[in-house]
Amino acid sequence: MAEASTRTRRETGPVAVDHTIDQRWSAYTLEEHARWGALTERMMGILPGRASEAFLKAAKTLKLSEGGIPNFERLSDKLKERTGWRIVGVPGLVPDEVFFDHLANRRFPAGCFIRDADEMDYIEEPDVFHDVFGHVPLLADPAYADFMEAYGKGGLRALNLGRLANLARLYWYTIEFGLIEEMGALRIFGAGIISSPKETVFALEDDSPNRIGFDLERVMRTNYRIDDFQQSYFVIDGFETLLEATLRDFGPLYERLKDGAAYKPQDVLPTDRVCHKGTQAYFTNKAG
Repeated sequence: MAEASTRTRRETGPVAVDHTIDQRWSAYTLEEHARWGALTERMMGILPGRASEAFLKAAKTLKLSEGGIPNFERLSDKLKERTGWRIVGVPGLVPDEVFFDHLANRRFPAGCFIRDADEMDYIEEPDVFHDVFGHVPLLADPAYADFMEAYGKGGLRALNLGRLANLARLYWYTIEFGLIEEMGALRIFGAGIISSPKETVFALEDDSPNRIGFDLERVMRTNYRIDDFQQSYFVIDGFETLLEATLRDFGPLYERLKDGAAYKPQDVLPTDRVCHKGTQAYFTNKAG
């Protein structure tokens, strides 16, 4: 979903057939650990009251703000006890089939390098902060953990059916940029938002984007932006909703998706459950 950076990253060592690598935790420098600390401290100052309670609770339980960059083996042991998930190191973006196979077997592939000091606010490809701080805490939630496994299995089926583009939209608008309603208030849970201080505020508090109730077919028909904040965010009412949606047979849905054009990222439909209709002012001003 993002082009690979041309920067030279840390040495990875041998790459296995399943594209996993050893994290080489002992090779991280004090500066890299300090960079992790600065990133987590900044986000934990912003996320309370904005992030899902499930995320905040798990981030605290897993102690992601302590001790620098987490050791994948130790973190995996904690996750394994709770939901059976493990973290595996990868050198960067991996092929779709490999990615889905890892998820289907409760292995989350995480980048091992950490962004440079001049990339603290934005990085093109996912690093260890985005992957571990952004994604891993919710893998401690049973319903979300089951959803991610189901998504991986669904991804393998989508590849065989040639419907990867539709399933990628589900990933984008939930796992990366999803919102959830908790106790009558909107909260963020998508890793792309949770790892970004600016988008954390934008997604919840800016008037520009649409905030629309989650509907599986609607999401799978909607294009997305990879170069900026989202023009629409979709709101689930619980992780059980995602799990139930992903466990269904997508065959009939994929047949329907063959007909009709995709929706634009900014579209609001008459059938939408609209939580907030955005002004799109942010995007209009940038374009003008």
